[in-house]
Amino acid sequence: MSRLPAIENPQRKPYPSDLSDAEWLIIKPFLPKPKGFGHPVEVDLREILNAIFYVQRTGCQWEMLPHDLPPYTTVYGYFQKWQRKGIWQKIHDQVRHQLRQDLGRDEHSSVAIADSQSVKTTEKKGEVYGFDGGKKVKGRKRHIVVDSQGLLIGVLVTEANASERLGAVVVLHESAQELSKLEVVWVDQGYSGENFAQAVKQVCGEQVRVEVIERISKTFERLPKRWIVERTFGWLNRFRRLSKDYELYTEISEAMIYGSLIRLMVKRMAA
Repeated sequence: MSRLPAIENPQRKPYPSDLSDAEWLIIKPFLPKPKGFGHPVEVDLREILNAIFYVQRTGCQWEMLPHDLPPYTTVYGYFQKWQRKGIWQKIHDQVRHQLRQDLGRDEHSSVAIADSQSVKTTEKKGEVYGFDGGKKVKGRKRHIVVDSQGLLIGVLVTEANASERLGAVVVLHESAQELSKLEVVWVDQGYSGENFAQAVKQVCGEQVRVEVIERISKTFERLPKRWIVERTFGWLNRFRRLSKDYELYTEISEAMIYGSLIRLMVKRMAA
């Protein structure tokens, strides 16, 4: 038996995905406040977030979390509860507002860019999956709308064969509260057509116009307006958990996206 004294709750070594002290101070005010009755919170929310960000960054299964992080049942319980209550999206939107203000921008963007990304699923996931014939991908499609800085405004995860136009309209409609000052929606040629433009006006207002960004050259060219949303997809690819869709339910997939982008924005704000 070792004669070394036992050390209770030794300070663990940090993982690269952990929140720094500065990042924790930024995100802490946006977290749900404990209610004034019942049992006090006995878990460290900072460690809960560190564990969730570890899963998102590394792509590991929940039950494969390292032993020096909180139990995976507790971690996933918080993740799922916050998803059910819409807390991930709420935190995301509040952090995005703060970041836009830090950048000297209005909380609400006058510009939106819509696009979609088809990703494979690891296996048959529930009932929501399909085949994207254009991109030859069997899985799911992420419909996103971002602002002029590439920051996410809204996301919808559907089967891969779902209509891009319909997905974009749904995201715009669900994000109406964040689009009160919207003037223009930039899209690629896959969203062209008068029906889509009229649908956007119906959900966003008659003052909103759709601008289709056309490629003139047949050779590769980086289109500045289109590159904004492509960069956002690039941010998602930094998280191995998002390299495919590993989730059973699309609502969990959307929460994973919100959580990952919260992590990126907080890191940017603390830099």
